[in-house]
Amino acid sequence: MRTFILRRLIYAIPTLLGISIITFAIVRLAPGDPIRLVTFGSRATNEDIEALRHVYGLDKPMPLQYVDWLWKLLHFDFGQSFIYHQDAASLFLQYVPNTLQLAFVALAIQLLVGVPLGVLAALKRGTWGDNMIRVFSVVGHAVPAFWLGLVLIIVFAVQLRWLPTGGITTVGKDPWDILDHLRHMLLPAIVLSLTGIATYTRILRTETIDVLGQDFVRTAHAKGLRERTVMFVHALRNALIPVVTALGGILAGLIGGALVIETVFSWPGVGRFTFAAAIAKDYPVVQAGVMIAAVLLVISYILRDIAYAVVDPRIVVK
Repeated sequence: MRTFILRRLIYAIPTLLGISIITFAIVRLAPGDPIRLVTFGSRATNEDIEALRHVYGLDKPMPLQYVDWLWKLLHFDFGQSFIYHQDAASLFLQYVPNTLQLAFVALAIQLLVGVPLGVLAALKRGTWGDNMIRVFSVVGHAVPAFWLGLVLIIVFAVQLRWLPTGGITTVGKDPWDILDHLRHMLLPAIVLSLTGIATYTRILRTETIDVLGQDFVRTAHAKGLRERTVMFVHALRNALIPVVTALGGILAGLIGGALVIETVFSWPGVGRFTFAAAIAKDYPVVQAGVMIAAVLLVISYILRDIAYAVVDPRIVVK
């Protein structure tokens, strides 16, 4: 296992290098001058603007800018924010816990709802219950997250007044009030988890139906084992393998898809912060955000592969 993890980490190096090149190029080639945006409304002269451009190294050719940035990146220096004049990585990392909280709560909802629904649909195959679950799965993929978020805000926050409209805590309340924090997290976590619930339900239904038709399941029934034992000890364990395989992609979708949810619910996370930095052409913050998110996603894929081997020890990781 140690060799496997080391090999995965080595494979991640060219991936992260490619992401750094693409991110740097897209940010630099996007229209707009960050220095002029920063100095907009001030009395800065052209000489002052050129001096600032020299300070941030923006007067160099793009290849040299990339080499300088990559060299600093290897020394864990992400540069200074153009707007906040603080370390870009430190600014970004302030919002990481908020996004991870939301992502992992959404992941828990996906597993707690999607897995039982998938198994139930497989056991009730062809019934009205199975059809209803399949319709729900299709709707979960089709409904836009921003639209569902606005509908839930109107219903549960504006009309019923059961939950807050957005934010992470209520103004004036103790920030460590867990109940208040959960009330703010409930709606965005539900919206963020909907696509994953639909995905897990569809995958697990298909895999469970396939596993229930295998010879080893029929043999287990022939031995007189209880239905619960056959289902949860033999069938479900094998059906979960593709679900674990999809886990890395689900985590990537949760972190990447948090931008829309964080914007709709005013959740102070990395997606919303990075989007604001991109609008303001704050290159160091955007680049730091993308690279840190890329590292987190690579780690999530490695954890997925480890979990894949744990679910089925017969699988030999090469």
